Amino acid sequence: MRGFGDLEAVIMEHLWARPDHASVRDVLEALQPTRPLAYTTVLTVMDNLHSKGFLARERIGRAHQYWPTRSRTDYAAELMGEALADSGNPTAALLRFVESMPPEEASRLRGALQDLGAEATDAGPAR
Repeated sequence: MRGFGDLEAVIMEHLWARPDHASVRDVLEALQPTRPLAYTTVLTVMDNLHSKGFLARERIGRAHQYWPTRSRTDYAAELMGEALADSGNPTAALLRFVESMPPEEASRLRGALQDLGAEATDAGPAR
């Protein structure tokens, strides 16, 4: 998996922010005030995102309704996992990343790791 292109990222951000499904027309109208785009451009990019597995779709009437197949958080975690795997030394890369975090983010990470450890302990041994 690679990062999104510029327009792919804008479209995905819009769809992640929506509480419901969206047609190409819905996305085009939302983006028009800041990005003058052709309908066919948005259609092509959304079709490509569907082909890559980032969007699901269902035909309703004459148009498709689209929605993300994974959350923004899941996508970010997948990218981070790939970056670590490609680093040659995942542990060193992760440590370097954590060292570069602002202190408040590092503190939240420590708390989340402690919570995960507590959950694992509470679950007992795996069988």
